Amino acid sequence: MSILDRLSRLIRANVNDLISRAEDPEKIIEQSMMDMRDAYAQARKEVAESMAQGEKLKREQMLNKKLSEEYVVKAQEALKLGNENLAREALTRKKNYEDIANAYSTQIQQQDSIIEELKTQLRALEGKISEFQAKKELLQARQKGAEATQTLERISGFDKSKGAMSAFEDMERKVSGMEDQAKAMGQLRKESDIDEQLKDLGRDKEIDEELEALKRSMGQS
Repeated sequence: MSILDRLSRLIRANVNDLISRAEDPEKIIEQSMMDMRDAYAQARKEVAESMAQGEKLKREQMLNKKLSEEYVVKAQEALKLGNENLAREALTRKKNYEDIANAYSTQIQQQDSIIEELKTQLRALEGKISEFQAKKELLQARQKGAEATQTLERISGFDKSKGAMSAFEDMERKVSGMEDQAKAMGQLRKESDIDEQLKDLGRDKEIDEELEALKRSMGQS
């Protein structure tokens, strides 16, 4: 379940519980504000954790890229010593680390896209919370002057109006769309597995060609 979906569900549950117990409308408003602030703080924490995960992916990508470059140097050293088998093994490992670095690069792009979308949603939510806070005093005054049944009806149905819950549900739909896209991408990756296996069939040939090119560049052809 997405963080924004949990936020909306939490607020609805708490507000509906107060309404069912016929609580004071002012208390319902205060509870809604407290729930929004608490849930928003939790959402920010989870986005921060996603950002930290993105940084970890970038470190792993750079590490594998560095190891790939180091094995090119080792292959050259092996050829200088006349050990072609060792050079071939070094190039094989170089290719392995290179492939891993490329895989991390793809994952980093996906992670960055998810983080940016969540940050956009959180900024929008922050604006709605500020707007709701600014209108809180006026809303409380209107509630005190209205009949209890009318007040409770307005509060119980504010997710259908242009109030805070409407904004929350818009965010839910956007995040659901992101989840659907991520699911589709996962399916595409599964379907491409056979292509990856077929690509590996030419791996030895690719390494042979790279070995010959490296020998030629070192004058050992």
